[in-house]
Amino acid sequence: MPLARRLRLGDAIAIGLGSMIGAGVFAVWAPAIGVAGSGILIALAIAAVVAYCNATSSAQLAAAHPVAGGTYAYARAEIGAWWGFVAGWSFVIGKIASCAAMAMTFAAYAAPGDAQIPVAVTAVALLAAVNCFGVTRTALVTRILVVCSLLGLAVAVGLGLSAAPAVSPPPLPDATAYGVLQGAGLLFFAFAGYARIATMGEEVIDPARTIPRAIVLALGGAVAVYLLVGVAVLLVLGADVIGSTAPLVDLVIAADASAWAPVIRVAAAAASLGALLALLTGIGRTTLAMARERDVPRFLAKIDVRHRVPQRAEIAIALIVIAIVLVADLRDAIGFSSFGVLLYYLIANAAAFRQTGSARRYPRALQVLGALGCLVLVNTLPVFASLIGMAVVLLGVGYRMLRLRFPRV
Repeated sequence: MPLARRLRLGDAIAIGLGSMIGAGVFAVWAPAIGVAGSGILIALAIAAVVAYCNATSSAQLAAAHPVAGGTYAYARAEIGAWWGFVAGWSFVIGKIASCAAMAMTFAAYAAPGDAQIPVAVTAVALLAAVNCFGVTRTALVTRILVVCSLLGLAVAVGLGLSAAPAVSPPPLPDATAYGVLQGAGLLFFAFAGYARIATMGEEVIDPARTIPRAIVLALGGAVAVYLLVGVAVLLVLGADVIGSTAPLVDLVIAADASAWAPVIRVAAAAASLGALLALLTGIGRTTLAMARERDVPRFLAKIDVRHRVPQRAEIAIALIVIAIVLVADLRDAIGFSSFGVLLYYLIANAAAFRQTGSARRYPRALQVLGALGCLVLVNTLPVFASLIGMAVVLLGVGYRMLRLRFPRV
């Protein structure tokens, strides 16, 4: 049974923005500035350029293959089933890690210490339930959460920039080339939300036209927001942001506007929920596509007759995310997520490079630059996160090899 086409351009942009303007913009500055130092804006520019190259590849592929699954489906069609599997598996594991990070970030802003884990688990369960009742509800909730996030960010940036001339923050550490690239790799984690638009190609109205426009517009809006927030953080907090668990709350406090801190906390919580909702949606669709090809258990390919969504996949993903929240540490979540997503986009660029004729919308140079960017950034990520990511990728490859060797099992 096919999924229903119900999403318009505004819905697709909202889902993309909800994924990119999420927990990352409220939490990524401390680790990214910690490694990039005074080169943080250069790192942001590098991450944005790599993201743009990857976005154009995703847009070109999505226009030619308007089906659920994102690069998993595109790579299968363009360069082979094994490449598609590695892309899909990398996306699923990377974004499951992102979901856990989003849930924990939400709880850190919204709940006191001992209540954070139960609150994070509850958030995952409730948003999975929203997804199970139809994609139009997902788009509506995401729109509401994106608006709340943008309002909170506008308050933080406005207060920060207005107070900047009166504060003298400590200077940032000197930048190194490796640190800037590692910072770009961590910041890339925050830009990868446009993939959620592509994975929903089977539910978008007029996908060949809507998906490319939505991807580029959502990415452009996210880059503008991150630049404004980054400048405000640098001017007001400087090196004080390093080690902060809630940098935008610290920003308004440093701007002598602590009365606004609760507003920022609410906005951060809304942003985290928006990103978590969109992430769960995208992972569910990729899992559905993989289950249709038996690259994950076929049981997960079932689509609910009434709501026309892959409920089994959504529930399974939510249970895994909850398990990670219960046992995992947030410290390596961003690095692990970036590993999976960069590998995913490396394959997306390779698949788009192979397209010819009327399917080609962008110069091949963008795909080459995107692939090189992914390779460089993935090799600068924290070693532990990369090793765990590679181990999980190899575990998935082993599962597929066994499934092909014993097809009736």
